[in-house]
Amino acid sequence: MNLDNLSLHINSVKQHYQNGDFTPLELMQHLLNKAQQLQDYNIWIHLMSEQELMPYIEAIKDYGPDDLPLYGVPFAIKDNIDLARVPTTAACGPYAYTAEKSAFVVQKLVDAGAIPLGKTNLDQFATGLVGTRSPYGACKNAFNPDYISGGSSSGSAVALAKGLVSFSLGTDTAGSGRVPAAFNNLIGLKPSKGLLSTSGVVPACRSLDCVSIFSLTADDANTILNITAIEDEADAYSRTKAIAETNSQAQHGRTIQPRFRFAYPKAQYLQFFGNSSAERLFYQSVERMTTIGGEAVEIDFEPFLQAARLLYEGPWVAERYAAIESFIQSQPDALYPVTRQIIEPAKEAKAIDVFKSLYQLQAYKKCADAVMSQYDFVLTPTAGTIYTLAELEAEPVLFNSNLGYYTNFMNLLDFAAVAVPAGILQSGLPFGVTLFAQAFMDESLLGFARSFHESQDLHLGASSVSVPKIHSVKNTEVRSTKVDDSSNMVRIVVCGAHMQSLPLNHQLTDRQARLIARTTTSPNYRLYALAGGPPKRPGLMRDEQFGASIEVEVWEMPTQQLGSFLTLVPPPLGIGTVELQDGTAEKGFICEHYAIAEAQDVTQFGGWRAYLETI
Repeated sequence: MNLDNLSLHINSVKQHYQNGDFTPLELMQHLLNKAQQLQDYNIWIHLMSEQELMPYIEAIKDYGPDDLPLYGVPFAIKDNIDLARVPTTAACGPYAYTAEKSAFVVQKLVDAGAIPLGKTNLDQFATGLVGTRSPYGACKNAFNPDYISGGSSSGSAVALAKGLVSFSLGTDTAGSGRVPAAFNNLIGLKPSKGLLSTSGVVPACRSLDCVSIFSLTADDANTILNITAIEDEADAYSRTKAIAETNSQAQHGRTIQPRFRFAYPKAQYLQFFGNSSAERLFYQSVERMTTIGGEAVEIDFEPFLQAARLLYEGPWVAERYAAIESFIQSQPDALYPVTRQIIEPAKEAKAIDVFKSLYQLQAYKKCADAVMSQYDFVLTPTAGTIYTLAELEAEPVLFNSNLGYYTNFMNLLDFAAVAVPAGILQSGLPFGVTLFAQAFMDESLLGFARSFHESQDLHLGASSVSVPKIHSVKNTEVRSTKVDDSSNMVRIVVCGAHMQSLPLNHQLTDRQARLIARTTTSPNYRLYALAGGPPKRPGLMRDEQFGASIEVEVWEMPTQQLGSFLTLVPPPLGIGTVELQDGTAEKGFICEHYAIAEAQDVTQFGGWRAYLETI
């Protein structure tokens, strides 16, 4: 097979593996060769050798694409995130160290079958939104090498946009995972703070740092989120996925709503820095969002902008100094000049200034939350404009600040955000918008992002591959090439390992299934932990005398995918009829009675997730 025009979004790669079109080794050899041809873009700080890749390839040799959710999927890692046995530089050679183990998030991806292609370039110590502040060279835009890539996660974005990986990891403290996404036509998810562990990540502002996800589609971002959003006891800032799901259900109850309400800044607060093409595309994005079901409302954006100013004009810069205090004191000349210019003065920050700024931030947070409570999300440009490398070199600080106008407040105010492609500027460069909402609305945001992204006639990254289209079905959005009405869909109720973020969920998502709702059964069921595994599986059985309500999820998949899914259902499990709390009945997982003889009754936990937390 000719791999030159290969689409690398996750389902495409897995489908090729299932077809036997190539092996993981053959794919990685092709990508290494392709990466060598793109050296002028300054994407990599450490590109893996074939020898370095072999342990990852050997680790999945006894598995297949149906066994591991990311089987043989290539990814890139920003070089302030640890990969075992590979130097971590944070784009500062004298600072480099070699980690004994991978960062928590990286290890979760490797365990799921993903293969790291290498460590990518960045603005030194993740300080910058431009992608030029690196002794390893300015990373160049995937569409036009005369333009900046955006930063600080520059190499991770360009590697993905140029077709070298299926997804990549960045970090995002002030916009570093969203600005490069916008400039390279990508999805850029900045998860809720703490949802992805930062263990094994060189801190910028530790209390604000997030590991971010670059992907080609919103579905790919959701796949990576579900694999990596695991509580890490070693990370003091880690927050649990269970909290996220509870909050998401309480506020929305569904992945996507048929009608929604969103806000955008009044014209007086919008800044495009002279880029009229970006301004037109933003207002077109507002209009497009209304055509897919949204009600648009203009809002006062001042509290958000005031909070943004605190990040660099307030004492939070001192947190960047604290992150590398011993290094900057011992080797100040090792820092990139602009990076040193920003960080070094922060050593003079006073504790009293910290508290004053915290009081200000709390006031802004209260105002912003009052606004957010009225809407499903707020829509802004990701960046108001884009600059050439020459323009940025002439004005490195001011233009960098301009790029953070819509991003700097996000982590200070504890919001989740996703950057989404929104068209092509007259210059031929991509333009993007950002959707943001309260913390723990990550999956809901990705649902809206999917609808918006796939409603446009765009390509994936800098490739010639078109964004796959969707069709609306009832209360969700379903991808398909032929499906266009609900008669071609089938619903499945799941109660255990197939639930979102659990080990077998990929068997649903690989078949283009969508989450419809989180709910419970009628109070007529008992739940059992069956013998065997891994993975551990539950058995749901009807018991009208001693039953209870059990947590379940309702998924919907194209009918033509059902047959292959049913072949994966082992005895004593089967598909029967499950009664939900509202009295409706759907097809779903049930268990044969004989299996409970060796099973543990876990009904008292009310659901499989609650039971798993006890073992």
